[in-house]
Amino acid sequence: MVLQGVVAAAAPLSATPVLQAVTLTLAAGEQLAVIGASGSGKTTLLHALAMAVRPQQGRLLLFGQEPWALSSGARQRLRGQVCLAPQVPPLPPRQRVVTAVLAGRLPQQSLWASLRTLWHPREAALAQQALAALDLAHTLWQRVDRLSGGERQRVGLARLLVSDAALWLVDEPLSALDPVRSELAIVELMAAARAAGRTLVCTLHQVEVARRRFPRIVALREGRIVYDGPGSALDDAQVRALYGSDSPDAPALPPEADAPGDAPAPGRLPQAMCR
Repeated sequence: MVLQGVVAAAAPLSATPVLQAVTLTLAAGEQLAVIGASGSGKTTLLHALAMAVRPQQGRLLLFGQEPWALSSGARQRLRGQVCLAPQVPPLPPRQRVVTAVLAGRLPQQSLWASLRTLWHPREAALAQQALAALDLAHTLWQRVDRLSGGERQRVGLARLLVSDAALWLVDEPLSALDPVRSELAIVELMAAARAAGRTLVCTLHQVEVARRRFPRIVALREGRIVYDGPGSALDDAQVRALYGSDSPDAPALPPEADAPGDAPAPGRLPQAMCR
């Protein structure tokens, strides 16, 4: 994955750029956390990588190919190698959880196999295994509208776990989860990606989780990369500078030793690419 001077808007019909000359390279199998305040360009970066928005300037390469130089058919086939898990999974309310999870395998299936999955999910055991990893095995045959917000978010992650895509893009996967389940989810997500050789790009508001778990962090501010390095090397002073002391997104950090006591752009985006 290579971005060279990429400028991109948040949505296809928007002319206002959010990403500003972003240059980034990611090797196959790498795991990357993207942090930054709301509006810094985290989700736009994922949408650019998912080929949901076309760069206004710069160059994007995925798996050695330039997506926007391909025909629409070839680009659609390339999208089959990418799975985007949005913060709010697009789950039909009356759908069974097993079907929602197995939707992550649709890009690799024929039309007939996809239709058959709707009526008779033959890979239910695979779906149950993914759900069990996220403490949701009991929901396999439930309807989506019976789930809580946090459970729906974990179903979206289970969909990712069954996907055969080479690039996993995950947007704020912990936003509706309590601390215990957040830790379970991020550990399972990273372990599954590592075991299968997937490349993982995950946006997070939980800076401490990113610093503790991810080998590499990219920090965005106003659409530009202001940090790219090891999670362990990102210190509290850099985090404060990234978010600003007045930002509602600023994470809780210990006070500094020398100073104790101190909306969507127009246009529509596909909500999930692995369906």
